[in-house]
Amino acid sequence: MIGLLVLLVIVAVLAFWVIGIYNGLIRARRGYENAFAQIDVQLTRRYDLIPNLVETAKAYMKHEAGTLEAVVAARNAAVNGLKAAQAHPGDATAMQNLAASEGQLAGALSRLMVTVEAYPDLKANQNMMQVSEELTSTENKVAFARQAFNDSVMGYNVSRDVFPNNIIAGMFNFKEAALLQIEDPVKREAVKVKFD
Repeated sequence: MIGLLVLLVIVAVLAFWVIGIYNGLIRARRGYENAFAQIDVQLTRRYDLIPNLVETAKAYMKHEAGTLEAVVAARNAAVNGLKAAQAHPGDATAMQNLAASEGQLAGALSRLMVTVEAYPDLKANQNMMQVSEELTSTENKVAFARQAFNDSVMGYNVSRDVFPNNIIAGMFNFKEAALLQIEDPVKREAVKVKFD
């Protein structure tokens, strides 16, 4: 009788242990999904600002239609990339596609801003300055949201990979989550100092 009681206590302890690990993995997964929702909010705001930027620039940049069309096309591709990533935050393919489309959009916006520099009236336009400022602010918020997402993903992946959690994660099919790493379209090179 005592042996049966000891066995039941051991089984109960093991069950609570498995439940605790499982719930911890669920909390970590929900954490990175919530962090991705913050990226979603900021990217959507960014995508909403881009048409305003293009419309403001259009009146001044009649000869730069190709640049404006490239920004619109890159924005549309990024919107599609975000929609795919919303369905599967943390999925490696979805994160790679979103990162690639965001890289293309950043490059197109960078080219647009360089072109804007050639139009002093446009650069001084109140609407252009306001939209540019909002876009810059949103870019910073995207960077912070992406960092929070990547931190949450890393926490989830570590929680998933450590022993004995990896056994429970394998039993319940907790897959590794992917980071969102957006390449900077403008590669920065180290400044070379040379004294003659």
